[in-house]
Amino acid sequence: MNDPFDFSGKVVLVTGSSRGLGAEMIQAFGARGAHCVVNYVADEKGQNKADAESVAAMLRQPLVVECDVTKPEQVEAMMREINEKFGGLDILVNNSGIIRDRTMKKLTLEEFESILRVNLTGTFNVTQKAAAVLHNGGRIINMSSVSGQMGLFGQANYSSSKAAIIALTKVSAREFARQNITVNAIAPGFIDVGMSKGMSDEVTENFKKQIPLGRLGEAHEIVDAALFLASPMASYITGHVLNVNGGFYMG
Repeated sequence: MNDPFDFSGKVVLVTGSSRGLGAEMIQAFGARGAHCVVNYVADEKGQNKADAESVAAMLRQPLVVECDVTKPEQVEAMMREINEKFGGLDILVNNSGIIRDRTMKKLTLEEFESILRVNLTGTFNVTQKAAAVLHNGGRIINMSSVSGQMGLFGQANYSSSKAAIIALTKVSAREFARQNITVNAIAPGFIDVGMSKGMSDEVTENFKKQIPLGRLGEAHEIVDAALFLASPMASYITGHVLNVNGGFYMG
């Protein structure tokens, strides 16, 4: 029997894959035979590039691409580069995202819009430009959040962006269906990597009490969800939001 999690010959792009969940995801696909594209956005100190190269060092003949997902021209150039090296794309994970918490009373317009630019507009830009290189039968996986389903305190910008990603996922699922490309979202709860790592012990313990399974999620549990949605096992699932949150939100 063929292994549904064998991605040999598949080309996978995970945006924002220089660290955190994105890095874990691209490494997981690489370990299962995929041709991997590691994406990072340039920063003044060059840390993102260094991190991306560290991730790439663990992969077989990867493509490392600097690209700011908020810039359509850079995204288009990234897709051209992927097409030239690999002849197209099979799996896209829209993972790039930032967070900047502040109550609505204190939140500036720039702080609100900057989060939407990266999280929502970035997801739109990459999905739109990927359409030209995605193979029929491909997969798009968008990263939403439990915050977009519940509306967490101090996250007017982040929650709005992640809720909008759910709507964008459903529209994309309808439009890409004609190419037999599925589009789904993963909505993580509180995970022991990335953005949740910044919470204080007190806040973490408070959230644990509200999670039926009584713990934070582990990075591999989000990665496993992405592997499933990218696999043949999920071929008839599209427009779906997969909650991976320990029961924190049930909807």
